[in-house]
Amino acid sequence: MLSAHRPRSRSTAGVLGGGKDLDLAVAAAGNTDVIRAKTRTMEHLGLKRDIEDMLITLSNQYHLIRPLKGRDGNGLFLYLVLDKAKSNLAMARHQLKRIEAELEV
Repeated sequence: MLSAHRPRSRSTAGVLGGGKDLDLAVAAAGNTDVIRAKTRTMEHLGLKRDIEDMLITLSNQYHLIRPLKGRDGNGLFLYLVLDKAKSNLAMARHQLKRIEAELEV
């Protein structure tokens, strides 16, 4: 399940996958707050680095959030949910990086 999300507007730009167990639009909107909180914390700590990705591990799922940077500085993020028993986390991170490189934001 993959979602591209616009943090400032709280709108989902696109969704691939999903299902009865997970509403990606709701999850992506909630993860906007996660990104904002982490960004604020980094600012308070004086960390001048970009977030490459964020991983949330549940008992049966991986949730990957990969912030993207647009030309105007307004970001999008890719949000990927994986079944923990059936997925390869390293490969998923690699594929998200590849997808990001192919996107024109």
